[in-house]
Amino acid sequence: MNVNAVARIASLIGEPTRTTMMLRLMDGRALTSRELASAAGITAATASRHLTMLVEGGLLDVTALGRHRYHRIASAEVAMLLESIMQLSGANAAPAARRTGPRDEVMRRARTCYDHLAGRLGVAIAQRLAQERAILIEPEAVRITNRASESLGKLGVELAALPGAAQRRPRALCRPCMDWSERRFHLGGRLGAAICSGCMARGWLSRKPGSRALDITPAGQIGLRDWLGLELWQPVAA
Repeated sequence: MNVNAVARIASLIGEPTRTTMMLRLMDGRALTSRELASAAGITAATASRHLTMLVEGGLLDVTALGRHRYHRIASAEVAMLLESIMQLSGANAAPAARRTGPRDEVMRRARTCYDHLAGRLGVAIAQRLAQERAILIEPEAVRITNRASESLGKLGVELAALPGAAQRRPRALCRPCMDWSERRFHLGGRLGAAICSGCMARGWLSRKPGSRALDITPAGQIGLRDWLGLELWQPVAA
């Protein structure tokens, strides 16, 4: 283990301004340095210095398009690390802070965790797939069963068509991700991302500008209720 490398990553994430900018990118989209500077309340020049450090540290990727440079979270592993830190910070909060996770009720209902679904909706989808024995959720892994194709097909997701297996840094097909607010697992990996993008493509979910929160559209309320069943849908809609 390279102790210095571990310390460097911790120091990069641990600076409040850099933390703010990284959390702003946790909805999976790419933002310019000016947008991230505004989110952090700092000048563009100061933001540029911080962003350069994060790119050099492998925590962010940057793409130049015309005059703009767009920054995004470098990988699902980085997003998972940030989500784990948020979970730990909530667990270590003072006893008076009874409610874990985000205060915004819309965020608690449905939000993105990098590129997959979190909040009550993300947890309910994982529970539904587990009930149908399409997946087996274990502490360190999610096992996909031979029932998965049928169950996911009802949600419009084709298991055999999931992208990403041939990437330079192969991403897990599916992994358990402890939900920051619900303290139960939702689904990450390529499958989690496909479920999220599929729900958006169907018009069931829409992004709230400037937020990780997702709105469940009227069509989504019907489609997700029918797929989840009333027992799992009711806590999501509450």
